[in-house]
Amino acid sequence: MQTSRRSFVLSAAGLAGAAALGVQKRALAAPKFTYKYANNLQPTHPMNKRAQAAAKAIFEETHGEFKLNIFPNSQLGSDTETLNQLRSGAVQFFTLSGLILQTYVPAAGISGIGFAFPNYPAVWKALDGTLGAYIRSEIEAKDLVVMDKIWDNGFREVTTSTHPIVHPDDFHDLKIRVPVSPLWTSMFKDLGSAPTSINFNEVYSALQTKIVDAQENPLAIIETAKLYEVQKYCSMTNHMWDGFWFLGNKKAWDALPKDIQTVVTKHINEAGVLERKDTEALNSELQQKLTSQHMVFNNTEPGPIRDALRKAGFYAEWKEKFGEKGWSVLESNVGQLT
Repeated sequence: MQTSRRSFVLSAAGLAGAAALGVQKRALAAPKFTYKYANNLQPTHPMNKRAQAAAKAIFEETHGEFKLNIFPNSQLGSDTETLNQLRSGAVQFFTLSGLILQTYVPAAGISGIGFAFPNYPAVWKALDGTLGAYIRSEIEAKDLVVMDKIWDNGFREVTTSTHPIVHPDDFHDLKIRVPVSPLWTSMFKDLGSAPTSINFNEVYSALQTKIVDAQENPLAIIETAKLYEVQKYCSMTNHMWDGFWFLGNKKAWDALPKDIQTVVTKHINEAGVLERKDTEALNSELQQKLTSQHMVFNNTEPGPIRDALRKAGFYAEWKEKFGEKGWSVLESNVGQLT
């Protein structure tokens, strides 16, 4: 009887465990919430690697109730198209450069002011501090959700086929490609360059055919787009820092239970901080890799270029555009620019 009873208990326990496992499998197979996250970077970029890890952690910690599907490399459309999808709710999450988000939230572009940040510690002090809080409040005023930690796209550098950028005069008459953004165009015009707005998918051919002689981007993009094949010099100007705000659709966010919101927020912010370290390390590696591809590197002293911009009225113009409040927050973090 004892053996039989013990067998029965063990069998019952096994059946209960199997049943529990079956319930767990059904829960994991059918999440209550399946949200889309879109971005414009390659799957191999640190942003997508960290996002994938965060999505896995969120899925596990919510016991399969929340699933984040990732759509990298602009699969769901251009930045402008995806921003519109985010606002309509067709996409629930989207990471976007503050310099492009500026078209919808003007204050978001203030972190990209030319030569404002000398290094990464200055960036994170400002963006994790009062400047970041100010920008997030402006984003939220547009009825979007935004995570606390901005993700890194790196400092932007200038490449040319003609000569390195060492002094402010080296910008004079330089035919340089810039994104479609008034902030870029304004800065390079004030440095005496001839900026031309060209879509990124046309940049390589524009450099190859000498429509422009120069361009500017973070090292990761310079390498992945193989711009070293049509550019000789890479000047480490660090003229703008660029980062990605992790944005959410407010209606979709409010539909999540508070406990799931807490889990999502925790893992997305943690992933953002880790992505920052990854990107900084990647930039160091890429300088060596691009050197092996015969690019010639030089470090550029920012002080004289900042002085030239100040003399040209660049900072005064953008102080007026961003407004006294935003500009005072920026200068409280980076020092006086005007």
